[in-house]
Amino acid sequence: MPRSRDAARGTKSGTASADSLGSAARGAEGIGQVESSKLAPGLYLVATPIGNLADVTLRALAVLRSADVVLCEDTRVTAKLLARYRIAAATQPYHDHNAERVRPAILARLKVGAAVALVSDAGTPLVSDPGYKLVRTALAEGIAVTVVPGPSAALAALLISGLPPDRFLVAGFLPPKAAARRRALAAIKAVDATLVLFESAPRLGESLADMAEVLGPRPAAVARELTKLHEEVRRATLADLAAHYRAAGAPKGEVVVIVGPPAPAAPSEAELDRALGDALARKSLREAVDDVVAATGARRRAVYARALALKGGR
Repeated sequence: MPRSRDAARGTKSGTASADSLGSAARGAEGIGQVESSKLAPGLYLVATPIGNLADVTLRALAVLRSADVVLCEDTRVTAKLLARYRIAAATQPYHDHNAERVRPAILARLKVGAAVALVSDAGTPLVSDPGYKLVRTALAEGIAVTVVPGPSAALAALLISGLPPDRFLVAGFLPPKAAARRRALAAIKAVDATLVLFESAPRLGESLADMAEVLGPRPAAVARELTKLHEEVRRATLADLAAHYRAAGAPKGEVVVIVGPPAPAAPSEAELDRALGDALARKSLREAVDDVVAATGARRRAVYARALALKGGR
């Protein structure tokens, strides 16, 4: 995939010490040798570290060691992970520029019983890369597909952002051109969920400014260099983050932007009266106000004043 799209998943070596990584490599290698056997035929989607190489799972190492071939966005990047854990695996490029051309040969190999592992440069494959087309075609051809879960830049950024993680949309990379970017943001503005967006560092400031303009005054976080030595998470409103990066300039490293969900729409006066009427019929004034504030997100002072007026009118 193009290097600008690698920004969300990280390709640099991690933060663990050489001794700790070497120990992990030796331990993982031993376990991999014990567990490794000929993989069942099929396509294996293998998550790899987003920065810190110690985050790789034992199962991922075993699959990479036993696969007939490992499909990579960039074989040079994957080679660093394989070398760290002493895995001598055959690798083959599979990315945006060659996917259409090489996919038929990969499918032919799968059909005759090969075990094929698919990795991205870092993180979980299929997120903003051409892997989903291979999976879709493999499933249509009756080929087994197995996921080997692990690191994900999107989930790591979401969890560390401090924003609601219970409902979220991974919206991927925004268009590079300003007009197209604003249209893309307008299309997801009303989604009642936390947004996970990937952006390149050079475009971060202008992209955040467009988010502030289109999405409004929402809380957000910019997560940079996750799991690496210079990991940083900056939390503020979209407007404040845009102002910071306009002044500070483009940051270094890979970036994920997390944007909080839209604020609930203020209830109309009629809706507020109906909710208060129902609550006052069953509960005390204070309890009714508490319930309506919690349900609507309206300001407590306004709800309390309206409740007093309704109760007095009765």
